[in-house]
Amino acid sequence: MAKELRVSVRSVQRWRHSWREAGREALRSRGPVSRPKLNDRLFAMLEEELVKGPVAHGWPDQRWTLDRIKTLIGRRFHKSMTLSGVSQMLRRHGWSHQVPGRRAVERDEAAVAGWVKDAWPHLEPPRRRSVPGSSSKTRPDSR
Repeated sequence: MAKELRVSVRSVQRWRHSWREAGREALRSRGPVSRPKLNDRLFAMLEEELVKGPVAHGWPDQRWTLDRIKTLIGRRFHKSMTLSGVSQMLRRHGWSHQVPGRRAVERDEAAVAGWVKDAWPHLEPPRRRSVPGSSSKTRPDSR
C-alpha cells in the first residue's frame, strides 16, 4: 500500500491506527499546517494594488507576472514568497493566469500574407537533395 501511494510504511501505519481509533473522520484533511503569509485583509490590500496596474508600481508595461507580484508583496508587505507560493495563493483566491493576445493592434493581415507569399520564399534556405548521398564529408558518394 505504501509503495502505491508513494509514502512511508510508517505513514500508512499511522493512518490505519487513526482510522481504527476514530473512523473515517480521523483521516480527513485539516488544511495546511501553516497560516497563509497574507491574511484576508492583506490579500484585499494586494488586490487593490494589482488593480492599479504594474505601471503605477514602476514597470514599463501592463503585464503582471508572478515575479512582479512577488516583488510587490515584498515591497508593500515586507513578506518573502516563492513564485510557486504566489501562484498557489492567487489560485486559492480565484485569480487565474491570463496570456495576452500577441497580435499588435496595428497589424495588417493583408500585408503579412503578401510578405509570406512574396518575400519569405526568397529568405528560406534551399531544401536538401532527396537523392542518397555519402555520410562522409571528405569522400563523395561512390556511385
